[in-house]
Amino acid sequence: MDTNGELRFDYGGQTPERLKRQISRLTGMTSAQMSRTAADALAPIGARKADFVVLAVLDEFGPASQAAIADRTRIYRSDLVAVLNDLAEGGWIVRAPDPDDKRRNVITVTDAGRARLAEIEAVLDGVNERIMAPLSSAERAQLFSLLGRVNAHLAQD
Repeated sequence: MDTNGELRFDYGGQTPERLKRQISRLTGMTSAQMSRTAADALAPIGARKADFVVLAVLDEFGPASQAAIADRTRIYRSDLVAVLNDLAEGGWIVRAPDPDDKRRNVITVTDAGRARLAEIEAVLDGVNERIMAPLSSAERAQLFSLLGRVNAHLAQD
């Protein structure tokens, strides 16, 4: 699937009715299109969605251990190491020994990291606007509410 067109959910008469009733297929294909849209928008500034997620957590909650960041971001710990390495290399975070436990590090967002967060957020705001363009403000709020309810319901299983 190389283009967003290949991820289109409904091709009218070419799409079997059974497929049109599958919410998991619709949301999966829509998710893939949204992810691609975000990745394409972030590529020119050399950023990834994971960069935004980590920087947002650190900015909002303050310095944290790698384990706490993994828990808050839902990024696998093994994948998080690579994200943190890239953010550290860019000067957007710093690692320092935890004063309470020298075996682990505390990660802190830098001023440059806050500027990077704002830059990425501006790009993602544009992505959100592109994705939600066909919906009114009320419909946007309703979509978030409905998907949030479905997500919470499935998380109980």
